[in-house]
Amino acid sequence: MGKKLSCVLFTAVILLICMIPSLGMLLPVRGGEAGGNETLAAAPSLRDQAGNLNTNYLTQMTGYLEDNYFLRQKMITAWSALNANLLHSSIAENVVLGEYHWLYFGDTLADYTGTDPMTEYEIDSAARNLALMNEYCGSQGAQFLFTVAPNKNSLYPEHMPDLPRDDVRSNADRLAEALEREGVDYLDMFALFRGQPETLYFQTDSHWNSKGAALAADALNDALNTGRDSRYFDNTFRPEQIHKGDLYDMLYPAGDGMDTDWTYGGTLNFQYDAPIRSAENLTIMTHGQGGGSLLMFRDSFGNLLYPYMADSFDAALFSRAAAYRLDLIGERKAGKVVVELVERNIRSLIQNVPLMPAPLSRPTMTLWENSAADIPMKKDADSLPGYVLVTGTLSAVPDAGTPVFLQTAAGECYEAFRLEDGGFGLYVPEAALNRQEIVLYTVGGEGFYAAERLD
Repeated sequence: MGKKLSCVLFTAVILLICMIPSLGMLLPVRGGEAGGNETLAAAPSLRDQAGNLNTNYLTQMTGYLEDNYFLRQKMITAWSALNANLLHSSIAENVVLGEYHWLYFGDTLADYTGTDPMTEYEIDSAARNLALMNEYCGSQGAQFLFTVAPNKNSLYPEHMPDLPRDDVRSNADRLAEALEREGVDYLDMFALFRGQPETLYFQTDSHWNSKGAALAADALNDALNTGRDSRYFDNTFRPEQIHKGDLYDMLYPAGDGMDTDWTYGGTLNFQYDAPIRSAENLTIMTHGQGGGSLLMFRDSFGNLLYPYMADSFDAALFSRAAAYRLDLIGERKAGKVVVELVERNIRSLIQNVPLMPAPLSRPTMTLWENSAADIPMKKDADSLPGYVLVTGTLSAVPDAGTPVFLQTAAGECYEAFRLEDGGFGLYVPEAALNRQEIVLYTVGGEGFYAAERLD
């Protein structure tokens, strides 16, 4: 009897524990919050915006319950800690557990292990795209500078787990060589950070810390020849446990652990032209105590970097737009243009077409003979007034070093930005596409590629 009662009580306790997440949702305040970069599903409505019955209600409710059950974040945190401490295993797909509580971003593993490197054509295309941007900036009287923010495990691999690595050169190294051939100014952050005896990245975050950002800002100012002797890195810094690491937050959404950051001891004198919600804003505009105007395209590594650069210029615009808006050079009267891109996202250089007029080029041969199959193309006239974005895909990916040109029947020839998988894109004057037909072709590949007629 006693044994049977014990089994009943044990079963009841287990069932009660299992019911807590569901029963807790009946409480008026559940305290549910998103962890890391996730977005929780909202409670669905029985009717859609048009007042009709919501036929996806059950599916949406399932997603809502999965995201919002009682004590969700605390349970995830507890389960994650159990796996990390007992099995040394991460339950978060994008978080890699290193030694001594170091965390690394899973999206950097392909770069770290050397798997899936960019092809020679892709590296050459990325470099050529940056060269076209550099040439356009020069034509607008602006200096162009490109830099890569290193992945954390590229600088500090000593705490990474023991993983097989292919003996291949990194995309960043190969791109740097290609940029030198193209004559594009490139700031080598890898050599800069490796030359420092101290660790300048967070332990539980994928980015450099505030002191590392200061080092990067000094190097950028020096490479830009601003005439400003910025010595942010040489100033005093005070260590404080005030930073919630992005990787820690993914792994332990309800955790309260803080990483050490270095608080700048100097004064950064700049003002925002308009209020911002956070450093993640798509656009940030400032006025500082330096001279000149800066147009800077940045990613999340710019969150700690931009305050130093804002202090260094009289006017600055910091943009997180995926397609670089070089059309803003004139509007901002920018004398300096910087593109900062994290190592793991180098491939994005062949995924987006910068907003700038396609550069005119000189035709190299007669195009009306030996033309091959038609290529589907599309137009978009919304982004750059007076210009049309023409994009398409070649019927075959050319060899490395093969430029892609678009020529109108009137003889105007434009060089295209080369995209991944044989894609291309360029902004062409709208009037140029109203002249009978155009031809798209490559030089140095296996043949010529003709385009369909655009009316």
